[in-house]
Amino acid sequence: MPTNMPTDTPADSEACAYTSYEAGEAPEEYPKTGEGATGVEADVWAALYEVEDPEMPVSVVDLGLLYDVTVADGRCTVEMTLTYSGCPARDMLTNDVRCAAETAPGVDEAEVRLRYSPEWTVAMVTDAGREALREFGLSV
Repeated sequence: MPTNMPTDTPADSEACAYTSYEAGEAPEEYPKTGEGATGVEADVWAALYEVEDPEMPVSVVDLGLLYDVTVADGRCTVEMTLTYSGCPARDMLTNDVRCAAETAPGVDEAEVRLRYSPEWTVAMVTDAGREALREFGLSV
């Protein structure tokens, strides 16, 4: 079920003007949070927790947008999705994720791959993300 979005986003904002928080079921393996990650991958996950959605102060990890993080030979690949496939903040958000991953020790280069399957739903938001959304004023 959609929730009301804040109306205080400036008209010229880079943030997405449309995000639909639809009910749905998350596949069993989601949300991905980096739990159990070790070494460089754990450092990448820690850095990704610092990246917030441009519309609200919630990390992309807690929103359930990250599908996978792999690191091999100094190269990191982050697979993620967006809450809305047409969001104009896509480039900004993927750049923020890439830059964050590259701050992890042992990562020389990072690439972000967008995926839209499985489709993101509000069920993929972590408990911490739900609490942050409630504090922001969204009912989830």
